[in-house]
This record gives sequence, structure tokens and C-alpha cells, in this order.
Amino acid sequence: MVSMFVIVRHGNTFTAGESPRRIGARTDLPLTDAGHDQGRALAAHFASLDWHFGKAFVSPLLRTRQTAEAIIAGQTGPVTLETADFLREIDHGPDENQTEDAVTARIGKQALAAWDQDAVPPDGWSVDAELRIAAWHSLFTNSSNDDRPTLLVTSNGAARFALLADPCLRARLHNLPTLKLPTGSYGIIRKASDGQLEVPVWGKRP
Repeated sequence: MVSMFVIVRHGNTFTAGESPRRIGARTDLPLTDAGHDQGRALAAHFASLDWHFGKAFVSPLLRTRQTAEAIIAGQTGPVTLETADFLREIDHGPDENQTEDAVTARIGKQALAAWDQDAVPPDGWSVDAELRIAAWHSLFTNSSNDDRPTLLVTSNGAARFALLADPCLRARLHNLPTLKLPTGSYGIIRKASDGQLEVPVWGKRP
């Protein structure tokens, strides 16, 4: 039997034409109308695949909870949302709530590339990498094989640490163009009956 973990990044928090900013743990924005649409699109997509979530975890932030609630609304049976702090977005330090141009000017394109390709945090960011990796590892290790997938709704900065939580997953990182999940997209980590983990999907947007 196979266990499946569906890792979703929340929907949009900036409107069309608005300059995106680096928002993290200290900036609790709601979804935009487009973000709510993305949540509903995910719900319809998962329903079309006949996925019935057995468990659902969400970060404490509003944008992730709103996305999760939209997905759960599309389920045929009840699903209880559990809050998990390790899913909370990272803290961007001096770059929190700054535009991408301002962030790039401070830390450079190389530092951003290292973050998106290898999860190496730029100077001044607080990511709690060891705690996050340990939490993901515990989730994967202690989960019992179940034919119902587990839903986890989080943010871009937090999701990537799932890929660092197991040697098999780390070995497959070179197959991914980026660790980044686009808004309103999801990735899958699958655990086989022998305990081996794989990443068949990363960054798919319905």
C-alpha cells in the first residue's frame, strides 16, 4: 500500500498589477479573489482525481487556511483541519514585505537562486531549517500506510523543506528545476510500502 502526501501552496495574495512582495510569517495577508479561485480550482481538480483526504494540516496563516478550506469544501466527506506550526512561512528578516527589486538589490540574484535551488537561506532570513526538516521527517516516518492521501497547505518557503527530509528525496532534487511551488499549485510525495519516498509531481497547477 502507498501513502501519499499532497503539499499545496496557498493561492494569490496580490492582485493583478500589484507589485509582489516577500511576505512571510509576520505578514498575514488574505487571499485575493483570484486566490480564492485557485483554491476552488484545486478542490475541483482533486475531486476529479477522486482523492478523499484522510488528514489535513495547515499553517497558522490566513492565506493557507482559506486555501485549505476551499479544498475541503470540495470533499464529499468531513475532513478536520489541524494547525501545524512547521508549515508556517519563514521570516524574511530585513526583506519581509519588501518588493522583489528591493530584495534582489540587498542580497543579489545568486542568493535567491541558491534559496530556490538548494534551500540555502540568504543572510538575515530565519527559516528554522532543522526543526522543519525534523517535522517533515517525523510525518513521513510515522505515517501509517493509508489509501487516503494527506493534505498539507503551506507557503513556498516552508514547503521546500519536505524535499530535504529524507535521503531518497534529496537524491532526486537534481531532477527538479526549482524547489519553489507556484501559488495555487501542489506537489506529491509518495511513500511506498517499503518506506521509500519519491516525488512524482512538484509544482503542478490545475
